[in-house]
Amino acid sequence: MRKLRHRGWRFSQLGIRKALDPLQAAWDAFSQPVPASCGQLLTQLLLCACLAVAAAELVCHWLVSSWLYPSGLSGIIATVCGLLVFLGLGLVPPVRCLFALSVPTLGTEQGRQLLLSYSTATLAVAVVPNVLANMGAAGQVLRCVTEGSLDSLLNTTHQLRNASTALGPTSRSSGRGLTFESQGNGSAFRLHMLRVTQGVLEDFSALESLARAAALGTQRVVTGMFMLGLLVESAWYLHRYLTDLRFDNVYETPQLTRQLAQAQATHLVAPPPPWLLGIARPKLSREELLRCLLRLGLLSLLLVVTAVAVATDHMAFLLAQAAVEWAQKLPVVPVTLMVKYDAAYSVLDFVPFLLNRPPAQSPFLSARHCFQWDLRFSSAGCRLLPAQRPQDAAALAAASLQLLAGCTVLLEAYARRLRHAIAAAFFPAQEARRTRHLRARLQRRYDRHQGQRPPPGASSLSRPHGPQVAEEQEAAGSADLSRYLALGCLPG
Repeated sequence: MRKLRHRGWRFSQLGIRKALDPLQAAWDAFSQPVPASCGQLLTQLLLCACLAVAAAELVCHWLVSSWLYPSGLSGIIATVCGLLVFLGLGLVPPVRCLFALSVPTLGTEQGRQLLLSYSTATLAVAVVPNVLANMGAAGQVLRCVTEGSLDSLLNTTHQLRNASTALGPTSRSSGRGLTFESQGNGSAFRLHMLRVTQGVLEDFSALESLARAAALGTQRVVTGMFMLGLLVESAWYLHRYLTDLRFDNVYETPQLTRQLAQAQATHLVAPPPPWLLGIARPKLSREELLRCLLRLGLLSLLLVVTAVAVATDHMAFLLAQAAVEWAQKLPVVPVTLMVKYDAAYSVLDFVPFLLNRPPAQSPFLSARHCFQWDLRFSSAGCRLLPAQRPQDAAALAAASLQLLAGCTVLLEAYARRLRHAIAAAFFPAQEARRTRHLRARLQRRYDRHQGQRPPPGASSLSRPHGPQVAEEQEAAGSADLSRYLALGCLPG
């Protein structure tokens, strides 16, 4: 069984290696300053063309969605940018290196800040104007209901006044009058209420427009900073890699291991110093894990804020939708006012009373009036605004960017190693010089430790320079630590 498992594992490794061979060949062709064969030249041109097409698509989408440019102009600008990218990648090897370095730069602190900034801008563009639009829809419902109720009240007052006027001549015949009066000017009150509600809605509309413009401008600026920051960070790393042999030179690469084995100097890394990191070592140190946990805690707070903002957007949408549906379902109540007036007279009505008979009445006046109107609780001329549905795609994009930023916290150490490997692949001569410098540093460290060891048989009291050696060792360690702090790469 063990043999079968061992064979299965070997077969799976062979399958993975065969699957990775084309990718390795493509990477070798892409990282070659001058292609060694026609196959490498074709592979390099094909990869450059694919990257140029992807860059043109991103530029076109950015111009249409963020800058709101027309499709024709965006297509022309994207085509020109794609052509420039293809020429730059195909003719200038450092440009290819910068393009490759920008991918692992996303995993560093600079890339994480840019991702979080773009996520916040995307969320602000999608949520803030939408919440204000839903609040405006609810305010429009209030305006329509107020206007409709006020119109119905004024119409009822007018109909009652008409009824009183119609009964005027008839009621004066009996010496009594029916009057109906309304205090104040109803039209002026109606205009005042409409003016107030219109002012509130205009304030909401202006605030919504301002928030949308501010969020859109912020997204444009952050998008430009996103691309520019990646290129600047990659260019800074490449410049330091090519000019400073000590910069980010703390990795035990296969080239260093091979040189030490050929020179029979493996004792220089036995045991390895704490600042020497394996380029392919998957294990993180305790300090790196604690740093990751702290940063993940801060990112979790940002996720909570994002969830609250999205929940607020959905609640505003549900409230606005319920208010609009309620206003649309308000019934129209028909009102009918029947006014009937009959007048009659009797002569010598005491005689029928003595005979126990009802008095004979002679009607001389009869009036009937009918008044009909509708009570509307929502104005027919007031247009209800629809509730704006939340943009779930933008919220998911913002959350995805934040999760990607959280992944960069865990992958930051590996991203730094990957940047070193990419630069070494594009500039092997510089990597050879850096390897010799690192080997010389390991040799100096070994010689220093050998000089600090006492001769065999000597006691600790017979070493007059022991404190001095200890002080020199502590000073050297402090100098190394200060140098790595200044370079931004702490020894792992």
